[in-house]
Amino acid sequence: MTEKVYKTFQEYLKHEYKGPYTATDIIIRHNDGKKNGVVLIDRKFYPYGLAFPGGMAERMTWSENAVKEAKEETGLDRIILDDAEKPLCVLSGLDDDPRAHIGTIVFTATGYGKLQPNPDEDANFAVILSNSELYDLTLDCNAKNWAMDRHRHIAKLYLKSIGYNKN
Repeated sequence: MTEKVYKTFQEYLKHEYKGPYTATDIIIRHNDGKKNGVVLIDRKFYPYGLAFPGGMAERMTWSENAVKEAKEETGLDRIILDDAEKPLCVLSGLDDDPRAHIGTIVFTATGYGKLQPNPDEDANFAVILSNSELYDLTLDCNAKNWAMDRHRHIAKLYLKSIGYNKN
């Protein structure tokens, strides 16, 4: 058996690596003066549906990546992470994302400014859901509403972390 030899690690990755790749997602608490809750986006590209703001990790820390992606997809001016070194969760299920094996590091934060997604980014629009509305949406397994079931799972973990109980 002949062993494949690559000149660089990057060449190896290009030819052999199948993932997992890394993304960041972020749950942003936001009050726009009319409504208080968390921000979800409606994805403009596949997979379609509601999701927390986020994106593929770029050459920066995961926490910086989460803030960058959130600003692009929501248009918020300031996003302050709860704790850059303690994400809410890390998920890496093989089938969490239909495009590839993509793990995610999920942060929580508070956002300030006006929701106005960058038209060049992945969000058709951004919406604020109250904790009650978010809870109701977690009960919905309908793929037409959630871009990925992973985001429904993230919502459940978030609500549990804040001790939310609809009853």
